[in-house]
Amino acid sequence: MIDTPQRLAVVVDPGLPLGLIANTVATIAIGIGAAMPVFGNSVLVDRQGRRIHNSADRAVPILQAPSDDIRRILLAAIEEPRSGLVVAFPKFARALHTFDQYRSQFPHVDLAEEKIEGAGLAGPDKWVRSLT
Repeated sequence: MIDTPQRLAVVVDPGLPLGLIANTVATIAIGIGAAMPVFGNSVLVDRQGRRIHNSADRAVPILQAPSDDIRRILLAAIEEPRSGLVVAFPKFARALHTFDQYRSQFPHVDLAEEKIEGAGLAGPDKWVRSLT
């Protein structure tokens, strides 16, 4: 169980076309949810007994920033993790078609030099707020 209040935030480049913004946010959210199921993973049952999984158990702010600012936030978060989670969407990932391609290329990139189209943060409330 997590003792301190937890917060989420997704920051995305507003200069992207709407479809790419949606894709970036969705991909980041999946990464956060997979790594920290405490933010969801509840089964809800309606009065007719129909069961669904919840989408999230708290607000997920979607913030806007240019890619240079997102990269700055990302690098600061990585340097000072404070038990938080960092998920990134670097631009080079968009040209790849499989996760295996992404995983094999990732060790050859420098995030400080990449265009970052989106980043997600999850962790202690104070840490996420300090970065966003």
